[in-house]
Amino acid sequence: MVSTVQNVAIDCADAYRLARFWSEVTGGPVDPECRPGDRETQVTPEGGPVLYFNQVPEAKTVKNRVHLCLRPDDTGRDAEVARLLALGATLVGDHRHPDGTGWAVLADPEGNEFCVLRSAAERAAGATGGAGAAGAADA
Repeated sequence: MVSTVQNVAIDCADAYRLARFWSEVTGGPVDPECRPGDRETQVTPEGGPVLYFNQVPEAKTVKNRVHLCLRPDDTGRDAEVARLLALGATLVGDHRHPDGTGWAVLADPEGNEFCVLRSAAERAAGATGGAGAAGAADA
């Protein structure tokens, strides 16, 4: 017997606002029944798990133990990092290397960390390696 991942749950202070951010990041729609002020909402990215946002009273206080790793579809890693920064993310850690390997750690508007890896095209065209905290030996 096995279990299926139903969703990835993210605690937050403003469920709808954070869902709107992640909708822009992933291109997945915010659940059409959700509205500003809702304590729970979700985003359904194409080909990925549902991102479920749950409003909680506590503020984030420490580094995430679980995080999302994003691989850009159409752009390179650096262009995607720039796009996400423009959407309101912040750069937390830069683990990009001169040979093109590595990843960047960003945080969403509520401080939840996530990684941006190299695109598939960048991986195919460049060096391999860059194993590390992103959990992807081919980051």
